[in-house]
Amino acid sequence: MATPNENTARAYNDLVEINKTGAKGYQEAAEGVSNPQLKSELSRLSQQRAQFASELTSQASQYGLNVTDGNTVEGVLTDAAAAVHHGWINIKSAITGQSDTAILGECETGDSVALKAYETALSADLPMQAKSIIEQQRSEILNAKNMVTQMKGQVK
Repeated sequence: MATPNENTARAYNDLVEINKTGAKGYQEAAEGVSNPQLKSELSRLSQQRAQFASELTSQASQYGLNVTDGNTVEGVLTDAAAAVHHGWINIKSAITGQSDTAILGECETGDSVALKAYETALSADLPMQAKSIIEQQRSEILNAKNMVTQMKGQVK
């Protein structure tokens, strides 16, 4: 198995943080929408992001990396994770007195930022096994973003 380098550690830490934040954001969104079908779908996406974080944490441990403490190699949260958190934090303000469409818009924004973080991770020099799971998750996040965009267009 390839020895993890600083890029591998940073990618795992960033993406675990991003998915934990996404799981919380989607759960808040699910609690804020009025449409029962949307509630169900947003809850499912919250669970998906929690599963992604778990998969990444498990794979990182195979490289001897500990991502559960929230520290990157540099000892701070990265810009990418902070940007995603900032994107999802807007969900709270969107939920208060806002429409389902506004809430879905915030979900869309959170996913857009997450996709950028995945692209950044994929551009790093990572072991093939790491790239494989990251590419798969990126694809599923893109599908989710497209679905949210479609739902946003259907909600009144």
